Amino acid sequence: MLTLVFPGQGSQYSGMGKDLAQNFPLAKQLFEEANDILGFDLSKLCFSGSEEDLKLTANTQPAILAVSIAALRVLRQEVELDPAYAAGHSLGEYSALVAAGVLSLADALTTVRQRGIFMQEAVPIGVGAMAAILGLEGEALEQLCLDASRGEVVAPANFNSPGQVVIAGHAAAVERAIALAAERGAKRALKLSVSAPFHCALMAPAAQRLEQALAVVKVTPFAFPVVTNVEATCCDLPERVKPLLVKQVCAPVRWDASIEHCAALGVDRYLEVGPGKVLTGLIKRIQRGAALDQVGDAESLKRLQM
Repeated sequence: MLTLVFPGQGSQYSGMGKDLAQNFPLAKQLFEEANDILGFDLSKLCFSGSEEDLKLTANTQPAILAVSIAALRVLRQEVELDPAYAAGHSLGEYSALVAAGVLSLADALTTVRQRGIFMQEAVPIGVGAMAAILGLEGEALEQLCLDASRGEVVAPANFNSPGQVVIAGHAAAVERAIALAAERGAKRALKLSVSAPFHCALMAPAAQRLEQALAVVKVTPFAFPVVTNVEATCCDLPERVKPLLVKQVCAPVRWDASIEHCAALGVDRYLEVGPGKVLTGLIKRIQRGAALDQVGDAESLKRLQM
């Protein structure tokens, strides 16, 4: 049983999508569509943009989504796909909803571009931060955040895989958490290079603005269920899509629980669609023995055996 998985921020790289567009007219057409939808040259940003420009969340989000859906369209043209489910990490949930036929490409691209702007503007640069904490989980992690907060926000933002959690919040609180983590036996604690503290309470202004932006977006029936970040369970009800996307902005990404849910449903194969192999690496640590493939360029597509 196959689940399609779609990457989020951190998977971007300069040059992504370029060889797909060069080798497949369908991919080239998608990037042209994306340029028209957004009103700027997204393809140039993906194919030759600087790492600094690609790291800005308002650019990162539509860029990764466009590459992911370009890869998906080519994949569907070249091989027979019959996914049972889809899932995406943070931003990747929008790609998963496009794959399931719930959101149109135009609505998804426009929304994630706005989402990126809203998230960046919610917290001034330098006020917030994120850090990866390796080797602390459960109550120990909760206590760490509680002790580091001192009246500020710091909380789990991404439950990525066993022993790997990302925290987010006020920069000073995150720095305190990093220092405390080292004292409390964490294998590693390191600050991440991100432009905003995603998936924590500081994103509340972004969630409010996103709710307004989603009001005009059309949601259509699911071709197959999507496992959501917020609940780590299947969603196949169109009326639940927007509330969950709004809640997702401030809620932690429950990626490990999402994959555990897929495993419980009988999923034994995952195909990461889009740039990079971040999710493939995480799934390897969550569901040992699952078959894993990744498609994000022409070469990986050639290697794929469905």
